[in-house]
Formats: sequence, C-alpha cells, structure tokens
Amino acid sequence: MKEVIPICLSELVTKRFGAEPWGRLLETAGLPKTAYFLPAQDVPDATVMKVIQAACSVLGLQPMAAAEAFGEYCCEYAPRIYAAYYRGPQNAREFLLRMKEVHEKVTRTVPNAHPPVFSYEQQAPRKLVMKYSSGRGLGDIFVGLVKGVGRYFKEELQVRRIGPGTVEVSFAR
Repeated sequence: MKEVIPICLSELVTKRFGAEPWGRLLETAGLPKTAYFLPAQDVPDATVMKVIQAACSVLGLQPMAAAEAFGEYCCEYAPRIYAAYYRGPQNAREFLLRMKEVHEKVTRTVPNAHPPVFSYEQQAPRKLVMKYSSGRGLGDIFVGLVKGVGRYFKEELQVRRIGPGTVEVSFAR
C-alpha cells in the first residue's frame, strides 16, 4: 500500500486543509510542490516517511493523532481503489481477519513490495488481539486503520493499543 499512502494523504490534506498546505508539505519533505504520485508507482519508503513527517510539521499535528486520522481516512479512500476487497466481508471482524491475504494480493504486482504481516489471537467471543508487523514503522497508522474499518462497516469498535503494532479490538456484536 506504500504507493497509496501518499496519494491518500494528498487527498486528505487537500480536502481538509487545502492545496496550498499540501504544496508546502511536499517542499518540506524535499519534493517539488507540484509533485504527484501514481497508484502503481514504487514510492521509496524514505520518501513516504518524509511526507508523513512533513504533514505533522506543516499542519502542526502530533504524530499519533495524525497517524490515526490518516488511518481512519484511508478506510474512506481505499474502498474506491480496492472495492473488490471490501465487497466480500460482511463485518469488521471478517475484514480485519483477511488483512494479510488482502495485502499479499494487492502487492503482488507492486515492485519491491513488502506487505505487512498480521497475526491474530482470539481473546473472547467479541475480543481480538491483532498484531501488525512491518519494517516500515507505520504501526501508528494501524490503530486508525482498525478504527476506520469499524466506521466503514458501521460498527462500534473499541480499539486499544496494547503494544507497538498490537491492538486489542472489542466488537459490539
């Protein structure tokens, strides 16, 4: 999803803050203010991280708050790009349990893709511990993504971070 991250971030920033802050953000990240990203583009991890860090700096956001907001927004953006993956699951739990498979399928055609690995532990009938492992260091975004999945499926999820890249998800049903 690394090529999608800057595209989604661009949409989020321009919708909520305008085009001018997006241009400043790109310049802060060391890119031309008119730079754009393509869906199938192999964007280096270092560039993605610079864009994310620049977003916090330019917009005056704390990294955790920005990461969660981005993760939640990504669940509004991603269904437009990956609609087929959102049609199968009937609820948030089913969707979350398919994350590893989805990331592997989506990244098969992306050069240098290293999708994250997810592991799961069912704690109780309505409680799931989910671990995100990736060398990219995007664990903060993971919390927002899980919350966004709940919102997408119109479910009340309680998401509690219990470690780096690990969340406990409580489902209402």
